Amino acid sequence: MSIKSVVPCLLLLTAMAGPAVAAEALPEAIAVSGESVVLSVHAEGAQVYECKAAADGKLAWAFREPIATLLSEGKTIGRHYAGPSWELADGSAVVGKAIGNAPGTTPADIPWLKLEVASRRGSGTLTPVTTVQRINTHGGKLEGSCDKTGDFRSAPYSADYIFLKKG
Repeated sequence: MSIKSVVPCLLLLTAMAGPAVAAEALPEAIAVSGESVVLSVHAEGAQVYECKAAADGKLAWAFREPIATLLSEGKTIGRHYAGPSWELADGSAVVGKAIGNAPGTTPADIPWLKLEVASRRGSGTLTPVTTVQRINTHGGKLEGSCDKTGDFRSAPYSADYIFLKKG
């Protein structure tokens, strides 16, 4: 079964039951086992890119950082920013390191990710989190050329983030 045939099913499951159900049937590269969901949130924001010289010397857009609001039941509960970091209003925060990825649903969508927690601070909901998954991405990729080193451009995106713990 290919990712292209799995994704529509996942999106339907997510629409019917929320991100936690879809987390059980994710592509192998970002799937987890033996972990339970601590929190599922929706993010709305932008992926920020900077115009830089690529390896071939030509200017190209390079990913710089995400900037997003974390939402639960329509209410802001935290933010997502460079690191990549997730911080909740309760003061807990985690920084992740990507360890797996799968293509987004369309070519315009940033990849789905599995990240292991590399560090944490504060005390609260995110304290026990060991893994973060980014799924159901929409948008976020920036296409086209850039003309001036140091220019910035953002691409709107949304995603669901699933925070998991071992045990």
